[in-house]
Amino acid sequence: MATARRANQDIADAVPAPRVLREYALVADGERGALIGPDGSVAWLCAPRWDSPAVLSGLLGGGGCYRVTPADRWHVWGGYYESGTLIWRSRWVGDWRMECREALAMPADPHRVVLLRRIEALDGDVRAYVRLDLRAGYGHSPMTDLARHSDAEHADVWTGRSGPLWFRWTGAGRARHVDGGLAMRVELAAGGHHDLVLEISDRELAAGGTGAEAYWAATEQDWSQAVPACDDLIAVADARHAYAVLRGLTSASGATVAAATTSLPERLEAGRNYDYRYAWIRDQCYAGLAMAAHGPHPMLADSVRFITERLLVDGPGLMPAYTVAGEPIGGERALRLRGFPGGQPRSGNWVRKQFQLDAFGETLSLLAAAAGHGMLAEDDWRAVSVAADAIEKRWQEPDAGIWELDSQRWAHSRMACVSGLRAIAAAAAAGSPGGHGHREAAGWSSLADAITASLADCVHPGGRWQRAPDDERPDAALLLSVIRGGFDLADPRVKATIGAVRDELSADGFVYRFRHDDRPLHKAEGAFLLCGFWMALVEHAYGSPVAAAHWFERNRSAAGPPALYTEEYDVHQRQLRGNLPQAFVHAGMLECAVTLSRDIGLGGAAG
Repeated sequence: MATARRANQDIADAVPAPRVLREYALVADGERGALIGPDGSVAWLCAPRWDSPAVLSGLLGGGGCYRVTPADRWHVWGGYYESGTLIWRSRWVGDWRMECREALAMPADPHRVVLLRRIEALDGDVRAYVRLDLRAGYGHSPMTDLARHSDAEHADVWTGRSGPLWFRWTGAGRARHVDGGLAMRVELAAGGHHDLVLEISDRELAAGGTGAEAYWAATEQDWSQAVPACDDLIAVADARHAYAVLRGLTSASGATVAAATTSLPERLEAGRNYDYRYAWIRDQCYAGLAMAAHGPHPMLADSVRFITERLLVDGPGLMPAYTVAGEPIGGERALRLRGFPGGQPRSGNWVRKQFQLDAFGETLSLLAAAAGHGMLAEDDWRAVSVAADAIEKRWQEPDAGIWELDSQRWAHSRMACVSGLRAIAAAAAAGSPGGHGHREAAGWSSLADAITASLADCVHPGGRWQRAPDDERPDAALLLSVIRGGFDLADPRVKATIGAVRDELSADGFVYRFRHDDRPLHKAEGAFLLCGFWMALVEHAYGSPVAAAHWFERNRSAAGPPALYTEEYDVHQRQLRGNLPQAFVHAGMLECAVTLSRDIGLGGAAG
């Protein structure tokens, strides 16, 4: 009895400490995601949607806990994803082996989170401690109205509330109240397993519920249909995993969130941390273009659908980012949380007030790529005209640019428009259904020529492109003009720019966005992983497969055991920096894998 009390007290006293980001795994269903740490704690979960207040916010120092962990503290941790899924298996090894199979159930209900956890004794008898303490509102709403019910079909369940949310916890009949939460011990003989099903909803839950086996079967089936085999690609496991991550971050609306988290610092103590639980137009296009490189995947159709809807609704007033429901993002506000070390917790994002010209160019590049697969319908061609008209109307305005800085006439923004206009003009000229765009194609090409001519104000005295008329520094974003085909590979300005990025913005196989000041690159910020993958694509475009493989493999390595990428990588300390996981880095990795596969006769269409 005393031992049990001590064990329960251990659970009650355990406050999940922040971990280095490389140790967190993600489970996601498209409508929300959860981060799981090596101690078996769900460190982050927003409910019911990506940008809802967190109900488990330990990642940012908030209240709440849902933990499954071995009773024996003498063990080592590991884990892995089941191939082509975001079904994660936490693994602990002592004189025994225990795993916890974890997933968010699919297909997803936008109003109801279903978190599945199956404790398995793989080798020897195991004991696990389990604790649940939901805290809605970023940790500020404790569980209330707790009630235990006997359900003959699904075993005992607990129900209750946390703030505006209802929950039901199945498989926890032996749990008892411990300091405002519920806790229990699970003992399993070798080969046994125990299922836990946690449902959280913004609507009152109907009586009954689905059993764990049915949830697992539906989830496995959904993943089997969502992610192609990728046997035609190099780095098969990582490429397939990138597909799975992007699928997990993509809502039924077609929108892909930039990341699952908020407020994870890009640079410790630098005040640079943001809320990325929204769909950026640019990032959405990058994800769609990665899919298009491989084939006509359903997620390419998702990206086209979301982009088309936003263009047709907002036209030249297109915002840089939206909620996954296509709504404006709320203003930035501070959260009453301790925060991840070095960060300042906040929700919302001030980006909604910016104008980002390059987003229009990226939408045209995406739609052109989809046209190449015969995937554009009449509404999509209407969206093409809207985007092209918006560029014609606004291309001479200063904008915030790809890095969302002060408004200038950024070279990259104009180059993105040139690339998009040339790509869609070529797609229309190649023959679009119903003759869409044929009359406009010549006008789009002429507009691209005019914008190209304007870039004379961004030619550095050394013969390369520079960031802006009044900013002579090189910028890794200028590599995109090569990748997207907007400029001739033989253009001496292009070649000189690539050389400058190699010489001035790279270190140890990684690439930085731009040089902030005279400090060493790693002192100002982390390397930008997407830029490293861009460099691989550029080397491939110039027929240098060995160099391309070098950049690809170096940047592919910048992940932890769950193979999740953040936006930046601290080369000096070998740590992940920024929100996790960052969708456009996984998109860049996937596009690289597809493109580089062509060097060895691989790279067929997705299944």
